[in-house]
Amino acid sequence: MRTGAALREVVIGLLWHSVNSGNLGVGALTVSNIALARQAAAAAGVRPKFRVLGFIDPGVPFYVNDPDVEAVKLNTKAMLPGGLLWRTLATTDCVLDIGGGDSFTDIYGGRRFGFLWLSKAMTLARRIPLLLSPQTIGPFTRQPQSTLAAFAMRYARLVVARDPASFEVAAEMAPRARLLQAVDVAFALPYEPRARTEETIEVGINVSGLLFNGGYSGANEFGMEVDYAAYSRRLIEALLAKPNVAVKLISHVNTDTRPEDDDGRVADRLAAEYPAVERVRNFTSPSDAKSYISGLNFLIAGRMHACIAAFSSGVPVVPVAYSRKFSGLFEGVLNYPHGVPVKGLSTDEALAHTLALFDDRAALHADIKRGSTKIAGLLDAYRGELATLFEDVSRRRARR
Repeated sequence: MRTGAALREVVIGLLWHSVNSGNLGVGALTVSNIALARQAAAAAGVRPKFRVLGFIDPGVPFYVNDPDVEAVKLNTKAMLPGGLLWRTLATTDCVLDIGGGDSFTDIYGGRRFGFLWLSKAMTLARRIPLLLSPQTIGPFTRQPQSTLAAFAMRYARLVVARDPASFEVAAEMAPRARLLQAVDVAFALPYEPRARTEETIEVGINVSGLLFNGGYSGANEFGMEVDYAAYSRRLIEALLAKPNVAVKLISHVNTDTRPEDDDGRVADRLAAEYPAVERVRNFTSPSDAKSYISGLNFLIAGRMHACIAAFSSGVPVVPVAYSRKFSGLFEGVLNYPHGVPVKGLSTDEALAHTLALFDDRAALHADIKRGSTKIAGLLDAYRGELATLFEDVSRRRARR
């Protein structure tokens, strides 16, 4: 670490992060990756300046608003040749691309993949070091998406997977790429612990609007075999029937632009149906959400980053796992096999499984303690790569 002389500034582009996403999972990635990058910059003896390159939700206050963080709004116009992204990259030293957590895949359609790939290609064309921060990689099942994705990984400085399945996908698609397996950066999300009650068992339920409404199309595109809406209602009823249990409805995604993805609308609807439950206020930031979740005694959640907030604050949690990103992280990395798969179980079986896990929450808490021992080392490896990157780009800037 350099001392004495003023620290050299390093301009860090944070690609596909967000300063105000109503999806607090995307926000948690941003806040956490900035925190980790700050620590790495301190170890490298450089002064970071961040440029968040991503979508901005209209009319939503920024919760990432530090003085050294600049928000650069990406849209179709910004991605054109010579557009805002190309111009911004000209004065950026390195890029950390987190792909919104799970968007580096071809399952979300050509437009989203095009945005994700073109931004990587522009970074590489500018000869700027590109590091893919911990994220889900794939699946890729189509052409030319598979070839284009492999090209981007091959020429990135480093590709960091957040679970073993993603690591294997990257290794198979781009065997010459430099790869690292770490863990989701949101385990490093700062928060203020909230005291837990002893008299009442506070149970949070995060009902995913996306799953409740049958996916983006309403046509059950995730292939769920569990009737998620019926499961959610019956779960509320079963928990309300238990003694000393207070049920809290938690929203982790709030959006006016995509109502089918909005947890808040579903929480309002269920609160009207079940007046005995508490509809928890909308959270102002990812850290606000984690701080609240830390005071629960138990959580059942359809949003992965609500689950991470619980796990990383010591709260027994049951993830309702609609994609491999859940199983890859919780089972593959953390050896925490306590989710509810939405395939392979009937609605009755899923409900019975969830209630059995509630009764066995002390065992879940013990598994969280065991799984948590892996997280620090995985984050350290990623943080070390960031420090080396920042040292390298600082020397490169000094030679200009």
